[in-house]
Amino acid sequence: MQKSSDLFKRREAILPKGVGYFTHGATAVRGEGALLYDADGRALIDFASGIGVTNIGHAQSTVVQAIKDQAEHLLHACIHVATYEPYLALCEKLAELLPHGDATKVFLTNTGAEAVENAVKIARQATGRAGIICFTEGFHGRTLLAMSLTSKVGYKTHCGPFAPEIYRLQSPNYWRYGDGLSEAAFIERELRRFRQALVNTVAPEQVAAVLIEPVQGEGGFVVIPPAYLQGLRQICDEHGILLILDEVQSGFGRTGSWAAYEHTGVTPDISTWAKAMGGGLPIACVIGKAHVMDACAPGTLGGTYGGNPVACASALATLQVMEAQNLNARARAIGETVRTRFLAIQAKCPLVGDVRGIGAMQAMEFILAGDKNQPAGAFVKEVLTDCLAKGLLIISAGAHGNIIRTLPPLVITDAQLTEALDILERSILEVAFGMPR
Repeated sequence: MQKSSDLFKRREAILPKGVGYFTHGATAVRGEGALLYDADGRALIDFASGIGVTNIGHAQSTVVQAIKDQAEHLLHACIHVATYEPYLALCEKLAELLPHGDATKVFLTNTGAEAVENAVKIARQATGRAGIICFTEGFHGRTLLAMSLTSKVGYKTHCGPFAPEIYRLQSPNYWRYGDGLSEAAFIERELRRFRQALVNTVAPEQVAAVLIEPVQGEGGFVVIPPAYLQGLRQICDEHGILLILDEVQSGFGRTGSWAAYEHTGVTPDISTWAKAMGGGLPIACVIGKAHVMDACAPGTLGGTYGGNPVACASALATLQVMEAQNLNARARAIGETVRTRFLAIQAKCPLVGDVRGIGAMQAMEFILAGDKNQPAGAFVKEVLTDCLAKGLLIISAGAHGNIIRTLPPLVITDAQLTEALDILERSILEVAFGMPR
């Protein structure tokens, strides 16, 4: 383990402690498909994808070639200085794949957090209002405004004061807050609570937008019920409030569709995207209804590196690969396999409180003594460490780190998927029942 241990010694010496990690001990030198190779030459099945980035797999040949070709012609220009074809082609393709009504416009950024910040700027200019409603368990980034919108307090310790005019409501997490109601009754109650918040928390004429993830990523793969999003869409329309859907982790095939919102029949006014969009290079975007996007004054949107030519070429090639390989369908097949195995594990392990997800975005939440208020974070940490020792890189989620989430590359083979699930199941049962490892 000398090479990996050397990297960690160097990391400890040079990186600030605030740069955390999900799994201590993992290193990466190269990747191929659904595999990562660490500094000691060991192959790891990648169930993290760099937090949902490498949906098309590592070192995908079409994407690598597109990066090389573009790098030979134009590395940088800045869209505010000179207009270049890769930026326009990518925006046109995104509008084609993800239309927002009759006319759609697109703006490119570098990261998901930057996309969220700009979505809020757009919504405030389009409505002339300041308030933003967001939800507990939501994650929207770590810049000041995005961090203010993010719920997880562990990412915000001593980082305030935070941005004003943000109003946080309880997430419609049916498993956690259902209180024995039917799902239909629960959704009706939560929408009623939302309407009440417009009476006793913030007046609707002060609210620019509602921001929500269709599937909460860092929150633990909580799927927002379609009927709730449909009701939210109706409320927003009644009050002239814009609906922003954050698809940074759930987009580009992860749920079995280009967008998680496509499972709900709801079209947002604005949406934010990043992660899997670039195939591994940093690029993100805001997509919105044209009349909303055009409400912004010239000069209020921008940045030096947003829509870098090489990143645009990588994103275009990534979308081409997703279409050619029909990775949306592959995500649905992966999801069925993972969910079936997770339910089988739940039947064997009493610590599994919930199995949930959509498409290849599946998760298990672990609790102690069947009590939702006793998250088994220490247990999950031990399982993840054991999985890594067995050759599987997988990460947690949730405020207490008690949720195991799956983000494998969508090009993972059936054999690799089975091996990964075998390792995960074995680790869970061995840690849970004290079996020798």
